[in-house]
Amino acid sequence: MASLRKLSAARAVVPSVRRSPRVASPQLRATEDFRDRILRGDCIEQLKALPTASVDLVFADPPYNLQLEGALNRPDHSLVDAVDDEWDKFSSFADYDAFTKAWLTEAQRVMKPNATLWVIGSYHNIFRVGAIMQDLGFWILNDVIWRKANPMPNFRGRRFTNAHETMIWASRNASSKSYTFHYEALKAANEDTQMRSDWYLPLCTGGERLKDQKGSKVHPTQKPEQLLARVILSSSNPGDVILDPFFGTGTTGATAKRLGRHFIGIERDANYADAAEARIAGVEPLEDHALALSPTKRSEPRVPFSAVIEAGHIKPGEHLVDSQKRYKALVKADGSLMVGPVSGSIHKIGALVQGLPACNGWNFWYKERGGKLQSIDEFRAAIRKAMPID
Repeated sequence: MASLRKLSAARAVVPSVRRSPRVASPQLRATEDFRDRILRGDCIEQLKALPTASVDLVFADPPYNLQLEGALNRPDHSLVDAVDDEWDKFSSFADYDAFTKAWLTEAQRVMKPNATLWVIGSYHNIFRVGAIMQDLGFWILNDVIWRKANPMPNFRGRRFTNAHETMIWASRNASSKSYTFHYEALKAANEDTQMRSDWYLPLCTGGERLKDQKGSKVHPTQKPEQLLARVILSSSNPGDVILDPFFGTGTTGATAKRLGRHFIGIERDANYADAAEARIAGVEPLEDHALALSPTKRSEPRVPFSAVIEAGHIKPGEHLVDSQKRYKALVKADGSLMVGPVSGSIHKIGALVQGLPACNGWNFWYKERGGKLQSIDEFRAAIRKAMPID
């Protein structure tokens, strides 16, 4: 996914801006579209204003409830810029759990039936969040580890260096089976190897890190666009609506806009919302051809084996063999195969001769002609190529 590193377009210093009409007010929200707007205010109240089943993907970076005790200094006695903002402070675990249940309940309501939710957190909160998600009926699909290439050291030397964060990816409920997952695209971008659930990516640094006029970080936990790009590319489609109820400085919105998606951001801090607005305004979406999804095997039109016979690629009475010529099956006129007294589909007979519970017959069987073997899947591909485009 090296190409995703090119997604950063943020400037090092965020200029002060006046509020734009693109930021929704309570009056606007009663009648206008929510897409591509930053809703300012409490996340739970703003979530309640969103229509039911209206978003395709949720990415949430909620408060971590870090429970920091005192200031943290480096060995040179300089102060570490840690997360000590009021938005990350809760009076108790029960208070944090109640807050978590409230926003997750509303997020679940606004998700479309086949939408999915990503939540990122640290060891301070992610286990509590995960348990509440399961209690609410979310169906966990994966936990993904973001392994940081450049983590902050453990200055006190009393624990392991905290070098990762955990993301939980979940569908709305156990019956949500048709959620978006671009398996083939991720595999192709990963040198034709399945994308793993541990992602090695750097922290947000350099020109992507938003800073104020004094050179200080605008937001202490700004996430890298590479991380959001992988999330968005894996589990949404161009034109989808992505909700971020803890919008911060707009990494989700900036990445969504660049990748041809819509966003809905919720943020109560005016400084963060202003910075996000300026950042997103400077993002140029990629061209349509750069966003076009490659066709997947599942999306290709179905071709029955009988169509291969009807097209004349294989004739009834001929035999098919496996790649090592260990097994041979007779092709029948109805499109089935026969081995001994048993008849069945190319898949059933392929599994039968190997003693396996299942087999992809398209990849298993070959036609032999002139001493050479040709996969029957090549015939299927030729038929698909000749099909008219809708």
